[in-house]
Amino acid sequence: MADRPFTFICGDDDYLVSERGHAWFNEATASLADALSKEVVDGRAANVSEVEEALNRFTSAVQTLSLFGDRKVVWLKDVNFMADSPTGRAQGTLDLLDGLKAVLADLDPKGVGVLITAQPVDKRRGFFKWCQKTANFTALAAGKDAAEVCVGLIRKECEAAGVGMTPGAMELLIGKVNGHTRLIVEETRKLATFAGPGAEPIDERLVADLVPNFGEADFFEAADAFYSLKLGWTLEALRRHFFTNSESRPLLGSLQSRNRLLIQIRVLLDAGAIRLGGRGISKTDLEAAARTFGRHFSGSSDKSPLNVFTQNPWYLGRLGATAKQVPLKKLIRFQVAFAEAFEAIIERPNEQEEVCRELAIQCLG
Repeated sequence: MADRPFTFICGDDDYLVSERGHAWFNEATASLADALSKEVVDGRAANVSEVEEALNRFTSAVQTLSLFGDRKVVWLKDVNFMADSPTGRAQGTLDLLDGLKAVLADLDPKGVGVLITAQPVDKRRGFFKWCQKTANFTALAAGKDAAEVCVGLIRKECEAAGVGMTPGAMELLIGKVNGHTRLIVEETRKLATFAGPGAEPIDERLVADLVPNFGEADFFEAADAFYSLKLGWTLEALRRHFFTNSESRPLLGSLQSRNRLLIQIRVLLDAGAIRLGGRGISKTDLEAAARTFGRHFSGSSDKSPLNVFTQNPWYLGRLGATAKQVPLKKLIRFQVAFAEAFEAIIERPNEQEEVCRELAIQCLG
């Protein structure tokens, strides 16, 4: 693979793609003392004209020798015109990318090292498929592996700062920023700075106090508090939730979705189909259970709380600790109580906080 004419790194997450690109570029240029032997070309474009300008700058860079005759390294960075977007679909862009193939195919990797990073990308396009076959190709996947990626980023930042973070706090942080990797890094740094080197591990309460919810987060502090089975924390979390939010439906939806998974995990635990170890539920156990019980689901691979086998094993392991504590009969009672709470907020739309407090007391009191 080392003799391929160029390197292509892509993915849906701009932070992960950029970080991998920086690592490649730093390694490739480590021995180049001449700053003129290193060149970065901005690949962002809002229209076909800007695509042409970016590719012209890139072509000029790769065809211009280093001032001192050394090897040159060029990075076409942050390309956004390979996406399924108006600019990416434009015939002018497609024609320009076809022309770029000839430039890239003729590169001598011994004389010029070339990196292209792109996010997002339309995998149906001919240029993408050509890069798969021609380049040193890397596609950074997210999906079901996103949780491990996020946990890895958190641990890396915590280690650098000399602090720890509990597994529950990691889960809550990932949920609060909706799995956004760049925000995970920034919020972890903020938490680490607040805690200070050598402090006690960052816990869920500190995450709840310092990290706001970003976007349509899958998790809420109140949901995490509820499934800690601690009534006092749950009531405090509800008070904080309704201080900034008047709507309870997203919270109830989060509780209900998580409970669906807990019911499925509890059934699998009771059946002996999976085991809960120190590192959660093993991927091997989950795959074996899927082969046995997967036929009872729709067969869709899309992530859904209705199908436990579409979930990440690390996340299921975190839920498994709760499932192990709560009998199946009680989890079913929770599900009924959530449905009754939905009905109550329809009847009492101006008393949504009170409805949720009553729900917490009914289930956890």
